[in-house]
Amino acid sequence: MDKSTAYAIIPARYAATRFPGKLMQSLGDKPVIRHTHDNVLATLLFDQVWVVTDSPVILREIQDHGGHAKMSLNTHESGSDRIAEAISDMDVDIVVNVQGDEPFMERQPLADLLDCFKDPSVQVASLMHRIHAETDLHNPNIVKVVTDTRGNALYFSRWPIPYNRNESSKPPYFRHIGVYAFRKQTLLAFTQWPMGVLERHEKLEQLRYLENGISIRMVETSFSGIGIDTPGDLDKARAYLG
Repeated sequence: MDKSTAYAIIPARYAATRFPGKLMQSLGDKPVIRHTHDNVLATLLFDQVWVVTDSPVILREIQDHGGHAKMSLNTHESGSDRIAEAISDMDVDIVVNVQGDEPFMERQPLADLLDCFKDPSVQVASLMHRIHAETDLHNPNIVKVVTDTRGNALYFSRWPIPYNRNESSKPPYFRHIGVYAFRKQTLLAFTQWPMGVLERHEKLEQLRYLENGISIRMVETSFSGIGIDTPGDLDKARAYLG
């Protein structure tokens, strides 16, 4: 990455729709959001790690334990908008968005994302994981992605893609994992574009990049993580932690 600076930004909204207050739920000896922050910090990949939140409770939790955190000034519909506001006055080149509800984030997938930016044509990068379970393939909450020969996303959908017309063979299917890396100026531009037709129908904000001619370089990873979206997910995370 030469002399490029890279920050990890962790958006942390308190009032999550399906599980309000989930980021402050206890997981072992600390809350979910601090697991996420501490694991990302421990990778030693980033010049700085920031938590950006709408909650004074989360802000204090991070700051009281020596971390960087700041409050959002405005109300935001997406994590991308929250991050864009936070970095607008930061001197940074590459921004990695790690979801606050991913307490077991690992080093390798983040390093692989950063490596993408050695290619100057890459503006946005993200992760994908091979789908093996048929139930996952038909679950609309699991976003699918197809790529071109260079690894750039052609499309994201909640529907299984590609359609398998040849039943004698099965194509590989990939799940999109919502960890993104951006060049700062590309992310700031994203917030100025109106929502497109595809994004509106699929309810997938990453389609806004494709609709505006910005490629997303996809990196295959074995990492799948345990995203905390429901109380049941929290139970799985606690069991995993032991």
